[in-house]
Amino acid sequence: MLPSLMIIDDFLTDPYAVRAAALSLGYDPATKAGNYPGLLSDRPLTIRGLDAAVSARIGVPVVAMPGTSHGHCRLTLAGDKGASGVHIDPCFYSGILYLSLPDHARGGTDFFRHKQTGLERVPADGMALAKSGFADVNALVEHVVNRDTLKPARWERTMTVPMRFNRLVLFSPWLFHNSAPGFGRGGQDGRLVMLLFFAQG
Repeated sequence: MLPSLMIIDDFLTDPYAVRAAALSLGYDPATKAGNYPGLLSDRPLTIRGLDAAVSARIGVPVVAMPGTSHGHCRLTLAGDKGASGVHIDPCFYSGILYLSLPDHARGGTDFFRHKQTGLERVPADGMALAKSGFADVNALVEHVVNRDTLKPARWERTMTVPMRFNRLVLFSPWLFHNSAPGFGRGGQDGRLVMLLFFAQG
């Protein structure tokens, strides 16, 4: 069974080079086309052996999920807002690599419980789904996630995985989660992460 959450510190052998490469990508506000806060890089960042390293850690072969922003970096500054909040990811497994330097890193990735239903994730099997009171997954996602994504009073934060330079966080995409607020004024001191969305290999 896949771990619901895994934290790997000091993941990269040369994180400063990867950070420099991430900052060299384009972050053009004119190309923004998503519900996320901040700006997405204009192309993915290639890290040789990353998918294999993650596969070895979780015990399941994974590859990039088609149609996602796998490998892209995101820069989120203080005051940046998005059109969605608490959410799930459209993939087999999720990851986020923190690339903000220690002097600036703050916040992290937040995980939540939906107050009305008591759920912390989309149920993983039919029996759990039936116990949740929903006939199918789509109905649950629409009622819980899509309806309440921007209503913070309807969620209880259960945990924050703190941002730490060169920390990789791997987790089930069905967990209700959201990024902590952005910070800084630019690439040098802003919230810089690499996004990972995996399909089963």
